[in-house]
Amino acid sequence: MAGYHSPQIEVDVRLNTNESPEPPPPEFTAELTTALADVAWHRYPDRSALGLRTAIGRCHGVGPEQVFAANGSNEVLQTLLLTYGGPARTAAVFEPTYALHSHLSRITSTDVAEGRRGDDFALDLGEVERVLASQRPDITFLCSPNNPTGVVDRPRDVATVLQLVTDIGGVLCVDEAYGQFADHSALDLLGAEVPLVVSRTYSKTWAMAGLRLGYLIGPQWLVEELEKVVLPYHLDATTQIAGTLALAHSEAMDERVARLVQERGRLVAAMAELDVEMWPSGANFVLFRPRSIAGTDVWQALADRSVLVRNCASWPRLDGCLRVTIGTPTEDDRFVAALTEVLT
Repeated sequence: MAGYHSPQIEVDVRLNTNESPEPPPPEFTAELTTALADVAWHRYPDRSALGLRTAIGRCHGVGPEQVFAANGSNEVLQTLLLTYGGPARTAAVFEPTYALHSHLSRITSTDVAEGRRGDDFALDLGEVERVLASQRPDITFLCSPNNPTGVVDRPRDVATVLQLVTDIGGVLCVDEAYGQFADHSALDLLGAEVPLVVSRTYSKTWAMAGLRLGYLIGPQWLVEELEKVVLPYHLDATTQIAGTLALAHSEAMDERVARLVQERGRLVAAMAELDVEMWPSGANFVLFRPRSIAGTDVWQALADRSVLVRNCASWPRLDGCLRVTIGTPTEDDRFVAALTEVLT
C-alpha cells in the first residue's frame, strides 16, 4: 500500500501543511524551559497523564476521565480504530475528507465504507443514511471544519448523523482539528451515554505542531476502553508539561485565531479577483481550483516562485484543486502576487 505523504521542498513561503504562521507566546517558551529543569529524566512520565488531562478537561467543562490524550490527533484516531475497528469491522467516511481517516482505518485492517458529500461538499444526509444502513459501520468519521475543503457541517446535520450512528450501535468521531476557527462545535452533543467523541489538536490553533499532542473528549466508558489499547507511557514528560502550560495562554490562542480569521477574509477577497473557483472555509486554509490552467501546473509554477501550497488532486473529486494555508500578511501577499503572475 502507499504511505501518507505531504511533499516538502525548500521554499521561501510554505503554505501547504496548515501550520500556524505565528509561534506560541514567548512567555510560554520561558515557562517550559524553567519547568524542564525539574524533570526527573531517569523516571518514567505519569502513565495516566492526569495533570494534562485534568487541565484539558477543565477547558471543556469535563473531568479527566472524559479526556484521552496522545501524540497528535492522528494517534488519537489510530487508538480509536485499534479499539473499535480491526478485522471484520468497518469505518465510514464521506469524501472528500481528511485522508488519514481512511488511511488509518486500512492500516488497522478496518474496512472502509466510502460515501459522498454533496456537490457543495456539505453532508448529504440521504447518502449518510444509505451508507450507515447498508454497511452498519462500527465507527463513522466526520471532519468539521472539513479538511481539505474547509466546509463546516451544520449542527443539525451532525446531530442527525449522531442519531443514525446511535441507532446502529456505532461510534461517531467528529474530527475538529480546526474546531476553534468555527462558530460551533459537536462538543455540545456530548453525553454520558452518547457514543460520540470529538477530537482536537494542539498543532493548529495552539501553534504547537512541533509538540505532537492531540486529544479527544468523550464519555468515560469509551475513554476507559481506549486506555486499554494505547501503549504504556506513550506521552513523554515534555509533552505533558508543555500541553499543560499552553492552556494557561488561551487568551493568546484566541487572539491568534481571530487574527487568522481576519487574514483569511483578506486573502479570500484578493483571490476573488483572480480566475479561480473557491469554497467557503471555516478553517485556516482555503481550497481553490484554477479555471483556465491545470491545478498541477499552477502548483509547479508557484513552487518555482518559492511558494508551496498543497496539491489536492489525489483526493476524491478534487481534481485540479489546490489548498493554501493562511500565513502571515507578508506570506499571503507573496502568494497572491505569485498566483496573479501565474494566472495572467
